[in-house]
Amino acid sequence: MSTTATTKYIWFDGKLVDWDKAQVHVMTHALHYGTSVFEGIRAYDTPKGTCIFRLHEHIKRLFNSAWIYQMEIPYTREQIEDACCEIITSNDLKGGYIRPLVFIGNVGLGVNPPVDPKTGKPAPCQVAIGAVPWGAYLGEDGLKNGIDICVSSWSRLAPNTIPTGAKAAGNYLSSLLICKEARRNGYTEAVSLNPQGYIAEGSGENVFLIRDGVIYTSTITSSILPGITRDSIIHVARDLGYEVREEFIPREALYLADEVFMCGTAAEITPVRSIDRYQVGEGHRGPITERIQKEFFRIVHGEDGDKRNWLVPVKK
Repeated sequence: MSTTATTKYIWFDGKLVDWDKAQVHVMTHALHYGTSVFEGIRAYDTPKGTCIFRLHEHIKRLFNSAWIYQMEIPYTREQIEDACCEIITSNDLKGGYIRPLVFIGNVGLGVNPPVDPKTGKPAPCQVAIGAVPWGAYLGEDGLKNGIDICVSSWSRLAPNTIPTGAKAAGNYLSSLLICKEARRNGYTEAVSLNPQGYIAEGSGENVFLIRDGVIYTSTITSSILPGITRDSIIHVARDLGYEVREEFIPREALYLADEVFMCGTAAEITPVRSIDRYQVGEGHRGPITERIQKEFFRIVHGEDGDKRNWLVPVKK
């Protein structure tokens, strides 16, 4: 689900700017060609105050995405991490969703941005970081009772076309088609297949399925974004004693699964109760999904003592 929530400030090119004054020119390169990379990060209220979940990993991926597209970020990782903390405190948020965005600005209309003749490098990008309150992305009821999804008719990107390992804005035109098709046909979300016909991911979530007590998820070579929540779930599930297999998964495996759930920073862990009108398991959140979900929420809310060092306290 989208959000129209607003806050007071956006961190924009190194300083706090009023929400309504954080603007770009209509000739901005990213508006015309999708030349931006971004992250979605959650902050949670914990017994030790507001903490950002896996901030270091998210910002590392932001810089990796920019590197793939040869986009110059004019700040260090530490500066961006500090800015993520600042945007939470400046907006008086105890928790929320953080959106760092790196984009090529108004540099001209050529597809290939001009380079600095002195350095031979592209001009530095602009950076904006917003933060808003945001509840359950796929609905509060969905977290407990599950959602209805379909298999999309739209395939995910093929290898060596657009890099799915980069979290780039242009990739999400594919997500838009997948999501709109699902909603148009009465589903909450959809899962897409890769060009080889194996399960890839949802419009903005990774997918897990469970059969006979074993947990399966698609490989990172299945045209997916290697999600940070996905990685967290693999660690949590194995710590709980479950076997987790990363495999090429055929479509029919979804219909034969005992449990299915989707995950992502926005979606967190959302069970699936039906796929293409096939009931999944008992038609509601299954026991393994529930156990992993509860452990995940215990972790992000700081109730396990942060044994894995995944929580970054917001600097005041």
